[in-house]
Amino acid sequence: MKNRNDNLKRVIVDFKKLTPEILALLVEKYPDGYDEDQIISFRNASNEIIEAVEVTTKDTKYLVKVSKKLAITMENYDEDDYGDFATDDPEAIQDPEIEIEADDDDDDDDVVAKPVKLDEDDDEDFDDDMDEDDEPIDEDDDDDID
Repeated sequence: MKNRNDNLKRVIVDFKKLTPEILALLVEKYPDGYDEDQIISFRNASNEIIEAVEVTTKDTKYLVKVSKKLAITMENYDEDDYGDFATDDPEAIQDPEIEIEADDDDDDDDVVAKPVKLDEDDDEDFDDDMDEDDEPIDEDDDDDID
């Protein structure tokens, strides 16, 4: 017995090519987001591993590449945001604002990086003050106690 999905056109969609129609299908199929067991992994023509989620229309099976942008866009989906766009317009989907999260595995939570301000007349590269092991060069080694 032949499966209905055997004759479908198959399309791999990156976030850049995501349209309001495909986004709506994704949100409809995965209203609470997708889980690991719903992600399909395969190798593309360049032998790279691709992870995607699947949505199907009457004539096409879409494999939409999984990404942080996709997850955030699905989470913040509002149909009204795309009312002024054609359903097949990839320009309608804008990159979401992605907050950079701190790595919770680090024990250096109290360390804060501070910007370095150079004097206007300081034209030297930072590398000039480093030896090959990237340790600061101590010009007066005579005073150090090892």
